[in-house]
Amino acid sequence: MDPSEKSLTTSETMHLIEPYYRWLHLYDPALDAQSPFFGKEYNYDLYSETIYGYYIHPAWDNIGSETLYIKLLFVDYQQGFVIIELMGEWNDAVHNDIMHFKRNIVDFFNKFNITKYILIGENVLNFHGSDDCYYEEWFEDIEDGWIAAINFPEHILQEQQNYNIDSYINMGGTLTLEKWRPLPPLKLYQLIETLITRRLEL
Repeated sequence: MDPSEKSLTTSETMHLIEPYYRWLHLYDPALDAQSPFFGKEYNYDLYSETIYGYYIHPAWDNIGSETLYIKLLFVDYQQGFVIIELMGEWNDAVHNDIMHFKRNIVDFFNKFNITKYILIGENVLNFHGSDDCYYEEWFEDIEDGWIAAINFPEHILQEQQNYNIDSYINMGGTLTLEKWRPLPPLKLYQLIETLITRRLEL
């Protein structure tokens, strides 16, 4: 490498990070009349949303947080599950991100009996915890359902465990799935349900 070349930091390349898009032909939240993003028009030439002053890709959706964005990758109302990719910094301490996520996404899907949440966290950069009351409320809402955190970076899992988040969200271990992308959404859901069932049986 030419020594004059500058290696880009994650923040400088955040605008290049796109949500997973290969399931769009199966599910598009902008076309789903039951989605909180129904009717949203995306201008992929306009970068307007930022995290700490750095622009992010326009395909990400705002949930009311200054630092955490999401993408609904797939919703199955019959099976009662949703797959959500997250991006940015999960900051409960300053921005109360779990409140925004709970009130604007989870509470929205409660009325459609969505009880199983798959959260893909490969693009979550940091976690700053606070109390766990919203996680406890979410856990109680879904009754016989579950929440699974897939591919969150190890330092984030450790920090979440420090705040007791793993009492409510299944994380780590077998839920590190490097090859989830080739799977269709239903197969991914079935795989995760099997993994969580095995954990409960131990």
